[in-house]
Amino acid sequence: MAKVKMTTPLVEMDGDEMTRILWGMIKDELIIPFVDLKTEYYDLGLEYRNATNDQVTIDAANAIKKYGVGVKCATITPNAARMKEYDLKEMWKSPNGTIRAILDGTVFRAPIIVDPIKPYVRNWKKPITIARHAYGDIYRDVEMKVEGKGKCELVFTSEDGKEKRELIHNFDGAGVVLGMHNLDKSIESFARSCFNFALDTKQDLWFATKDTISKKYDHTFKDIFQEIFDKEYKNKFYEVGIEYFYTLIDDAVARVVKSEGGMIWACKNYDGDVMSDMVATAFGSLAMMTSVLVSPEGNYEYEAAHGTVQRHYYKHLKGEETSTNSMATIFAWSGALRKRGELDGNKELMDFADKLEKASIQTIEEGIMTKDLASLASMENVKAVNSEEFIKSIRERL
Repeated sequence: MAKVKMTTPLVEMDGDEMTRILWGMIKDELIIPFVDLKTEYYDLGLEYRNATNDQVTIDAANAIKKYGVGVKCATITPNAARMKEYDLKEMWKSPNGTIRAILDGTVFRAPIIVDPIKPYVRNWKKPITIARHAYGDIYRDVEMKVEGKGKCELVFTSEDGKEKRELIHNFDGAGVVLGMHNLDKSIESFARSCFNFALDTKQDLWFATKDTISKKYDHTFKDIFQEIFDKEYKNKFYEVGIEYFYTLIDDAVARVVKSEGGMIWACKNYDGDVMSDMVATAFGSLAMMTSVLVSPEGNYEYEAAHGTVQRHYYKHLKGEETSTNSMATIFAWSGALRKRGELDGNKELMDFADKLEKASIQTIEEGIMTKDLASLASMENVKAVNSEEFIKSIRERL
């Protein structure tokens, strides 16, 4: 069989633990037999990040800027226990956080819909995509414990030495304070990424903050979104028949639950962190959640939304059988291959990506699935298979 040709490489970022094992299986069974795969490979496994002082992560992010498309395996963000386990030089930062910062990207997460797995919210019929701003808020906050009585102020000193002050609170006892920030430039990039993704996928875009309470911080988000939409995207949205809709975050939650889905829901950093897990779980499984990082310059990085499946990896090391769901990792590969084909005008590669997804969904809808899905499935005669059997079942259909 003649393999599908590629003209431009993908940036391939290998990862850790059980997802690294699945990564190899997916390439060997589902991609390399069918595609003349071209990648620029970066090993983002924790050992190699440690060996390179995390330079490999920076190099991978810059390679995505060069080639436009990357696909990433799940990686470990080390804590104290991992530092000891892997004998690390230091507690290296999250690779996802580093890549997001370099690409100035927005994370879009959407569930993979399969017929046997019914959403817990019964009226949800279409995927709900969460767009998460990946900068600032509590993820870059500064915190302080207050031991007793005193005054806490917010102070800004400009380059010319002028000060602006706002009283936070007059404490009459112990308490706690935090300072958060964001940047107009980052919010503008977030807005443009959301508007571009909505046009790309032809879906309505919803955005929600709490501007009635946060009259400067959240209101700035609202104003920037509206200004960019009115100046740059209003006519484009009208031409493709989609809508931009703003509401308060609590109203958005109520509307989303009552909707049938099918929209992109843009959220500030913390809201997006929480709501993406809520949406993933309500659709059935975090293992069925896709994730793509999109930069305003049009660079794309595809990955699974879940982690490295540590528990299954330890079983695998003992030679025990695992039944790990590889769907989100397969869809990371199909998403990256489709986007590579789209950017290169390579229809054959785009068609292959569609067929890979179709074969994967068909496998589950015919009753062959990993144990996590088998416990949720609404159909009878389900066959729960191990990690390798699931991928090989997809191979048969592909």
